[in-house]
Amino acid sequence: MHERTASFVELANEEYGVEPDVETFPEGTKTAADAADAIGCDVAQIASSIVMMADDRPVVVITSGANLVDESLVAALLEASSVRMADPEEVKSATGWSIGGVPPICHEGDLIVVMDETLLEYDEVWAAAGTPDSVWPVDPAALRELAGAQAAEISQ
Repeated sequence: MHERTASFVELANEEYGVEPDVETFPEGTKTAADAADAIGCDVAQIASSIVMMADDRPVVVITSGANLVDESLVAALLEASSVRMADPEEVKSATGWSIGGVPPICHEGDLIVVMDETLLEYDEVWAAAGTPDSVWPVDPAALRELAGAQAAEISQ
C-alpha cells in the first residue's frame, strides 16, 4: 500500500473510527470513468472530491462522477460572490492531499464540505483514498455524516 494511502487509512481510523477497505488499481483511477471501469460500478457511484475556492475560502465539493459541478449553484449555496476550481497548490495547502487523490474526509484544515445530493441515491459510492490509484467504498449517508457535508443540488 502506498504511504499516502496508508496515511489516509490511519487518519480515518484515528479521527473518524472507520477502517476504509481500500482497493488499489495499478492502471489508475484518475477519472471517474477510469475508476468506474476498474471497480465495475456505475460512474455515478464515484464520489469525486473537488477542491474549489468560494471567494477566498477553500471548499471540498463531493460530486458524482456522472455530474459536472455547477459553480453558480455552489456559489448560491455558500453565499459566495464567486466560485472557481482551486489550483494544485491551493488543493495541497487546504487539504494536505494532491489533486487526484483527495479523499472526502481527513483534511488538514477544517473545511466546508458540500455533497452532491444525487450520491445519496446509492447504497455504496467509491471515493479517493489518498492517491490517484486508490479508492474505498462507503455508504453515502455515512459519508455525508463523516464529512460533515451539506447535501445539495450542486450539479448540472
